[in-house]
Amino acid sequence: MFDAHDIAVLVRSGAPLIVIETNEENVLLETFRRVVGELFRPLWRWTITDGLSRLDFEGEDVPPCNDSSQVLEWMHTQEQRGIWMLFDFVPYLRYASNVRRLREVVLGQASEKQTVVLIGAKVEVPEELVELVTKFEVRLPDEQALARLLREEAFAYSREHSGRRVEVDATAQRALIRHLLGLSLVDARKIVRQLIHADGKIGEADVREAQKAKFGLLGRDGILHYEPDTAEFTRVAGMGRLKKWIAQRRAPFVEGNTPKGLDPPRGVLLLGVQGCGKSLAAKAVAGGFGVPLMRLDFGALYNKYHGETERNLRDALKTAEAMAPCVLWCDEIEKGLATSSSDDGVSKRVLGSLLTWMAERKKSVFLVATANDVSQLPPEFLRKGRFDEIFFVDLPDDSARTDAFRMHLEHREQALAGFDLAALAAASDGFSGAEIEQAVVSGLYDAYAEGAPLDQRRVLAALAATRPLSVIMAEKVQWLRAWAAERCVPADG
Repeated sequence: MFDAHDIAVLVRSGAPLIVIETNEENVLLETFRRVVGELFRPLWRWTITDGLSRLDFEGEDVPPCNDSSQVLEWMHTQEQRGIWMLFDFVPYLRYASNVRRLREVVLGQASEKQTVVLIGAKVEVPEELVELVTKFEVRLPDEQALARLLREEAFAYSREHSGRRVEVDATAQRALIRHLLGLSLVDARKIVRQLIHADGKIGEADVREAQKAKFGLLGRDGILHYEPDTAEFTRVAGMGRLKKWIAQRRAPFVEGNTPKGLDPPRGVLLLGVQGCGKSLAAKAVAGGFGVPLMRLDFGALYNKYHGETERNLRDALKTAEAMAPCVLWCDEIEKGLATSSSDDGVSKRVLGSLLTWMAERKKSVFLVATANDVSQLPPEFLRKGRFDEIFFVDLPDDSARTDAFRMHLEHREQALAGFDLAALAAASDGFSGAEIEQAVVSGLYDAYAEGAPLDQRRVLAALAATRPLSVIMAEKVQWLRAWAAERCVPADG
């Protein structure tokens, strides 16, 4: 969305070189037509395909100027100050002569100062011009504009289908509008049109489709991943305290109606023993909130070129904010934030950028970080205030192990009547959730090989043949549990 008044103020202020990044060219053109109606200045448009044309006055004899140097020479000769909209002009600024002539045009050497507007999907000007540039930030549509867009598309669908009305679920409509925030009108219209024309309805399934489509437009760098498979907390064994904590904060986070005196929920750190369900819990947080889940891939974040790693992080966080409300999941975050003196300070700058974003972000992005090795986390990352809470995910107790066996057996369509879950839980003392799952899988393979159904004996045999992590790495697990005892909140309880 472009505000004609804001652009007019920018032109009146004498900004010589304005940069506007957008794909909504027709909307921008109409906005500038209104601007020149206030300023009474010539309005020019140039593209490599159509050449030069004057938009505010017809009939003037204008040379075609299909070449970039020709249009700059024509601009340089103009005595009357005008507004020049140059579309996709950046590639032609590779030439020193064009850069020099453009500087002369906007600085008024040999003619009146001109206002030049560089327009494109992505505009990166040469260093010689940076000091002259004023970037115009395109205002994204708000909820009212998106609701109006949805009505327009519904009416258009009705006209095209002989008066057939679009069936709209009110709750789904509100959620859809909320998830379209952060997109331009062009992109939002594209998604809404596809959803409506698919089946003539706006329902709960369309909200999920809109989330995926929105991320497809924003997350093209491979660093931030959209995770469609969020979980429900019913799939998570134990962690009663974490489940209650999330449930209490769902409405303030999703609806944005934080009670007076309370800060909006911002994030949690899940520390714990490997294989005890931290990743599943992170997915369940998104499912519990009912919002999209974004996973930040620290492996793809780092780049060998100077400054690229920090830029990658900034772009990924910006994309996450555009997807708000959402959950941002940083899995095994200690591997991405472990600072080192051998990387020219990159890891320290990444940590600084992330900490700054955590403290200053305004959008509803709930951060869920998981970690196995707390000794690798920087102290400043763990201090109070970085997260709302630090939960410790311990080895499952007897009740949680019983629930884990029940869930994994039901998931694999095994009749529970043939199993003594309490005995299985007792036999798996010290096992993680992942190890319990693998015992069930191993028993199934044994049963399949023998052409027999899975039974208690085979699962017990698989448990007996397994040496759990709590035995293999007993010292490390005990150290972690002792460290967390006085510093973290138990996720279970």
